[in-house]
Amino acid sequence: MTIAAFDTVAIVDWSASNGPSPARPSADAIWIGTATAAGTEARYFRTRAEAEAQLSALIDAERTADRRLLIGFDFPMGYPKGFAARLTGQADPRALWRWLAERVTDMGNRNNRFAVADEINASFAAKAGAGSAGGPFWGRPSGLPLSHLPERKAVDYPALGLPERRAVERCVPRAQPVWKLFTTGSVGSQALMGLPMIHRLSQCAGTAVWPFDPPDTCPIVLSEVYPSLLAPLVAQQPGIKDAAQVTLLARALWRLSDRRALDPLFAAKDIDDLHEEGWILGAGHETALLAAAEGP
Repeated sequence: MTIAAFDTVAIVDWSASNGPSPARPSADAIWIGTATAAGTEARYFRTRAEAEAQLSALIDAERTADRRLLIGFDFPMGYPKGFAARLTGQADPRALWRWLAERVTDMGNRNNRFAVADEINASFAAKAGAGSAGGPFWGRPSGLPLSHLPERKAVDYPALGLPERRAVERCVPRAQPVWKLFTTGSVGSQALMGLPMIHRLSQCAGTAVWPFDPPDTCPIVLSEVYPSLLAPLVAQQPGIKDAAQVTLLARALWRLSDRRALDPLFAAKDIDDLHEEGWILGAGHETALLAAAEGP
């Protein structure tokens, strides 16, 4: 497979913040780094709605201009094997995105992600009956009373019949499990707040979501990324870490694309559950990413 070069690469550092981020550009908020032949830039967004509107506009503009666009999101696109089928009846991440899009609310960045996780855990417990292991999610603010969502990790995943980690998270141990919803590294909350957007963006004409779709058949490709693959280089940058990492990863992927060197990153993985769990674009190719990101 030879993948046509992408004219634009955008990397999204997402946030599950329950409220708008500060007016002044800050860490732990939404940043979008973009790379083109003209260079790179990072933009700051206070709310998820603003960021999604920008991404939708970018997709429309690039498609209208007959340009290829790759957008990477720093949250999982799928869950460990078995979860989607048990929740939706279909072993298909798209069914899960749709399920979440129908239930997650997000008004002015005020959202119900913990309540949705509590509902999911409750549904697992109800289906399993008395003595069940509950549900897979954990982590919430101590003052939020949700009887099916434990404040701290108290889940026996083997008893629940679900893996704690996806295959890619076992290959990238620094990546946090998707079930964790609160405190440092809680990518689970980002996924709950991001996957409804993936459902909506994936409906745009000419849009593929890798690895669930081939990356060479549509002009717009969405994928999961993990900016921490560039951690050694990001640590050397001044300013806000979030801005640096989205810019560096966008630059790295654009340069690899321009050199027609992206194919190894998109190559099919010998993993049975790839099309249910997803994969981090660039996992296992850190050396190539770091080399491409270096320099002006």
